[in-house]
Amino acid sequence: MKTGAGRFFEDYRLGETIAHAVPRTVSGGERALYHALYPARHALSSSDEFARACGLPAAPIDDLAAFHLVFGKTVPDISLNAVANLGYAEGRWHLPVWPGDTLRSESTVIGLKENSNGASGVVYVRTRGLNQRDELVLDYVRWVMVRKSRLDAPAPEPVIPTLAQTVAPDTLPIPVGLDFSRYDFALAGEPHRWGDYAVGEQIDHVDGVTIEEAEHMLATRLWQNTAKVHFDATNRADGKRLIYGGHVISLARALSFNGLANAQMIVALNAGAHANPCFAGDTVRAWSEVLDKAETPAPGVGAIRLRLVAVRHGAEPFALRTEDGKYRPDVLLDLDYWALMPR
Repeated sequence: MKTGAGRFFEDYRLGETIAHAVPRTVSGGERALYHALYPARHALSSSDEFARACGLPAAPIDDLAAFHLVFGKTVPDISLNAVANLGYAEGRWHLPVWPGDTLRSESTVIGLKENSNGASGVVYVRTRGLNQRDELVLDYVRWVMVRKSRLDAPAPEPVIPTLAQTVAPDTLPIPVGLDFSRYDFALAGEPHRWGDYAVGEQIDHVDGVTIEEAEHMLATRLWQNTAKVHFDATNRADGKRLIYGGHVISLARALSFNGLANAQMIVALNAGAHANPCFAGDTVRAWSEVLDKAETPAPGVGAIRLRLVAVRHGAEPFALRTEDGKYRPDVLLDLDYWALMPR
């Protein structure tokens, strides 16, 4: 038999490393399509001249575009038969990605736990994205609920990895040469710098984007994300295709420009959860909360820790959980990340 149905929960083994297929050479096309799919306007990823003024050789592709490229390679081996992607932790963007770089991905299984229903289980993996020089570009942990193919397959010994709640600020990767001491706030779009934000401050990003089926399908194809729940409307009982969680992340990040235009580079992912499913026709809005701030050794560069929350239109502002601690039904995404900002 030449074709494969993908891995199911019982096919994973603790400690195994999976080399994912199809390396991809990045071009300016990824940037153009990313900016066509999302209202992305952060200057550092938009302008070579702006990036050079900030000490970089050229504009890197958007941080989340690099994430999607690395993530998409893992889908056929990790989440082709997923019920849902559940969460993220310990993510770091170690190096910028430039047009001309070739990216590949590999994942190591670091945890397994069968669900009580016996029909699925949670797989924990640490994924590494490497460039053509075998340099580590980014890595992260994610966990995903995967169906079982054989319900009588024995459950593995449960192993749930211990993960850091946050990436320590003194370990944040700073791109070589980054210098915000001559940062042009007018070209960036807003005057607000690192010192203007206070821990605990909440920002309503005001704007919204209604998700279309066509743009979601273009995005999943662009990132080579082949998960059945995104492509095949017959895969779910309700006949709907689930919007790829990364699509929601990028929409929310792009919306956050209004109020956080100078949060130029994402360098770490502390935690993340896709709280509720998103479908075509949903209008996504976003708000942020400042969780922490830290100095960095780079000239004029500060680090800001942000909670980014994506919600459906009509959600109560800044409301995240119900009284019993569960996510409100109109919350789509809860993302905790570190970004670099001019001081």
